[in-house]
Amino acid sequence: MTALPADDSSDDHSARDPVGPQTNRAARLVRIGPLAQSQEQVVSRAQLQALGWSDNQVGHEIRYGRWHAPAWGVVALQNAPLTYGQRLWLGVLHAGGGAVLTHLTSCRWAGLDWKGDEETIHVLTPKGDLVDPLDGFFFHQTRRPYHRWVRPTPSGPPRLPVEHAALLTAERDRSVRRGIGLLAACVQQRLTTADELMATKQHIRKLRNGAVFMLALGDVAGGAQSFAEIDVGHLCERAGLAQPTRQAVRTDADGRRRYLDCEWVLPDGRIMVLEVDGSFHLKVGNWWRDMKRERAVVLSRSTVLRCASIELRLEPWEVMSDLRSAGVPSVPLFS
Repeated sequence: MTALPADDSSDDHSARDPVGPQTNRAARLVRIGPLAQSQEQVVSRAQLQALGWSDNQVGHEIRYGRWHAPAWGVVALQNAPLTYGQRLWLGVLHAGGGAVLTHLTSCRWAGLDWKGDEETIHVLTPKGDLVDPLDGFFFHQTRRPYHRWVRPTPSGPPRLPVEHAALLTAERDRSVRRGIGLLAACVQQRLTTADELMATKQHIRKLRNGAVFMLALGDVAGGAQSFAEIDVGHLCERAGLAQPTRQAVRTDADGRRRYLDCEWVLPDGRIMVLEVDGSFHLKVGNWWRDMKRERAVVLSRSTVLRCASIELRLEPWEVMSDLRSAGVPSVPLFS
């Protein structure tokens, strides 16, 4: 940060803006000190006015190069570029009253390690608030009563809790798989729990893909309830494949119900087993692709295949195709 020019006189003494002794610059700077510190030196003009600064006085600081205005109605009390933390304040102050950090920005504030869209700062405002565009910012609008979700925070700009922000981010992602991966990553990185995410979903009306997210979170939690929605036999029937001879939920070493086993006796006497894995790992996308590659290798030398439970919900045809390639016989389809 460069040195500020000396204050030589200072304020504009105009008839419209008289400046009395009690409103000298030093006193005014003291008055805004706590606010400036709490908001990382980024404040709104309205806040300055409430603390005794006139438009002329603010303009004087900017003209002398002590401060600068990164957006209309927002002032940075410095002449240096903004840090990332200051840009967060810029976003909510520029958007106006009621604005909060949201989506991936709020998730990352909570500590989420997630690749993609690192540069964009996401801000949420009520539907109908027309916010002027700002480079590097995405201003979301919603009719949802998000102000009810916001919790008091000891520091930083107002923001959505990680549960709400994660679900809104997953909803907005064009890839349902990636959205599920983000929710799982929030749990794996101990930012929240699957149960808290499922409870939060009840407060977000019309959440796109919400039903699928709840099934996936049931898997993340290690519960068996989501497996009730998986009927491999029905999928096989639709694909024209023989029915499995056994379908049961297994319990892992920690006592959690994790796998759905399906078995077929093949014409050559081999037993083909499909294990449906409901657990999730940090890098869900990589883990999912690894299982797909494993199935491709297993086709030539083993009788055990694995898939993710969410695959059977989103991409069942791929699993059915691999079962057919592995030797599960076809059966006549009846209308």
